Amino acid sequence: MSEESAIKFPCSFPIKMMGRDTPEFRRTVRSLVEKHTGPIVDEAIREALSRKGNFVSVTITVIATSQKQLDDIYQDVSAHDDVLMAL
Repeated sequence: MSEESAIKFPCSFPIKMMGRDTPEFRRTVRSLVEKHTGPIVDEAIREALSRKGNFVSVTITVIATSQKQLDDIYQDVSAHDDVLMAL
């Protein structure tokens, strides 16, 4: 019996990752996501700094094509040392 996703693909899907506020973190998360999606336009990326400015959340909205693609993205970003949290 196969599980069906509640998500209908393809669809626009936001991936939010949190880490230290560094240019390296921004490049790393973009690269990790692009590995699974191809190039991402700058307009698909939003950032928000923490209150004290030590951390940043980067939300990248992708066109998801399958549940496996999303699972692979989350597995890669969650496994990276610079990513403190992925939602």
